[in-house]
Amino acid sequence: MNQEYSDLLLIFIILILFFLVIYLLFKNKSNTSIQENDTINVQKNISEIQGSIILLTKTVEEKINNINKNIGSSLNEQTEKTQKSLSDVRERLAVIDKAQNNLNELSAQVHSLKNILSNKQLRGAFGEVQLENLIRDSLPQNAYKFQHTLKNGFRVDCMVNLPYPPGPICIDSKFPLEHYRSYVAARDENEKKEFLKKFGISVLKHIDDISTKYIDLSETADSAVMFLPSESIYHEINIKLPKIVDESRLKKVYLAGPDNLMLILNTVRAIIRDANMNKLASEIQVEVNKLLSDLNNLNDRFDKLDKHFELAQKDLELAKISQKKVHSRGSKIISIDVEDKSDNKKIIN
Repeated sequence: MNQEYSDLLLIFIILILFFLVIYLLFKNKSNTSIQENDTINVQKNISEIQGSIILLTKTVEEKINNINKNIGSSLNEQTEKTQKSLSDVRERLAVIDKAQNNLNELSAQVHSLKNILSNKQLRGAFGEVQLENLIRDSLPQNAYKFQHTLKNGFRVDCMVNLPYPPGPICIDSKFPLEHYRSYVAARDENEKKEFLKKFGISVLKHIDDISTKYIDLSETADSAVMFLPSESIYHEINIKLPKIVDESRLKKVYLAGPDNLMLILNTVRAIIRDANMNKLASEIQVEVNKLLSDLNNLNDRFDKLDKHFELAQKDLELAKISQKKVHSRGSKIISIDVEDKSDNKKIIN
């Protein structure tokens, strides 16, 4: 656009100069002292100027046409860019609207989760549901029992049926969250320390309860798992309350968030698979031993049968010999009878 304005300014200056020359020429023509030769020169100059005017007019027209074309092309480009920008803006607004809807849904879910976590019964149910979903997604159906009552009368949220050793492992999902919520909501540093201390005491008590209720060497393994329904709580305990983590390990009650529990369940699944393979291998070994025993018995019977066949062969050979002897003696007997008849005839004669 700046180049176009420069061209228009140049044309305007040329026109001014042109009219200035015309003015000077006509001024000179009006002077009576001008000679005839000068008049001829002036006419010649006027003709040249007229030609220049025609050429200049053509050039101006071309410039104007080019300017119109450039302005039209520029306007089209600007229109296309504007439409594209509007289209991009619409797409971005649609993305923003979708993100806003997602944020609203997430906010509603967070609010619902907050209500769940603020109610002790709902919180327990939430932990149990989360635990059940993780276990159902990780283990075969015959590898666990929910709400199982132990021989000591206590009911555990879940018992995973591991083979001995180590034996069945109990998992508890009823996590104490009251003091933790107060700790998170506290703004004063002293209040945070106080609620963190109370939170640690409640966690330690729950660890003791799990150790007492759900570890019974006559029925379970020598360890249990305390499921924490949030990874943030798990990390908070490990960072802010490391002594409680050490105490839980001494009591063999292992803390596990959702991610750690998945790792534990994957290990459990591998152990169960190996145990099943070992069981199948043992069963196969038993059947192979039975098969070898049957083969040995079959071999003994073949040996006995072979001996019977040898005896039968001998008996058959002896029978053939006896048959030959009987046949030979029969022939002799027949021969003897004939001779006796001949002798009797001689006596009668």
